[in-house]
Amino acid sequence: MTELLYQTDSYLGEFGAVVTEVVGDGVMLDRTAFYPGGGGQPNDIGRLRSDDREWAVFKVGRSEGCVVHRLDLDLPPVGTRVRGTIDWEHRYALMRTHTAMHILCGVIWRDYGASVTGGKMEPLQGRMDFEFERMQRELVSEIEEKINVEVAAARSVYVRILPREEAFQIPDLIRTKINLLPPQITQVRVVEIEGLDLQADGGTHVANTAEVGPLRIVDYKSKGRINKRLVVRLKAQ
Repeated sequence: MTELLYQTDSYLGEFGAVVTEVVGDGVMLDRTAFYPGGGGQPNDIGRLRSDDREWAVFKVGRSEGCVVHRLDLDLPPVGTRVRGTIDWEHRYALMRTHTAMHILCGVIWRDYGASVTGGKMEPLQGRMDFEFERMQRELVSEIEEKINVEVAAARSVYVRILPREEAFQIPDLIRTKINLLPPQITQVRVVEIEGLDLQADGGTHVANTAEVGPLRIVDYKSKGRINKRLVVRLKAQ
């Protein structure tokens, strides 16, 4: 199993590791800060380097509990000590975007009781679908104002890893379909925006909502009878 450094420190931009296995056009490491993607968040990109070589990490994914780093050149052999560097501009933009999506979820769950039906993000833009029967411009403007209030509130963002049984005791986590986790998953990573949102989540986040910056809802549309989409955009920093 790969030690997932990003789960407890989203701000870790460099790390040391050892190649444990070569798989196709990629390598597994004993530990990694590269997020392999999931939950609508794209994977990290960056570089690995050894004493005398350097590789671009252009794709990261999961394989049987490990993280596979796809590389652009001849692969380093098992046992090679490497230094990983995350493309920080790309990572931080996704951290801000992911937290923005949780702000949106938190506001809509708190004020309208609507569950999330889907979502996807890219750096500085994300879209989420909710169980709304109707979505009008007035409501969109109201939601945009509310999410920006939460950004300005500078709420702290915390990450915890809980035993499965303890996580199941948190009622609001049910809206994230935590009950569909396979039985072999014994620990659940929880991301909390203090006073606003609490969800099971595996992605990377900023430490405070103020880091997200101003938000705009740039599009909304119907994706079904009770399925409405909102598209949120962030400002570059």
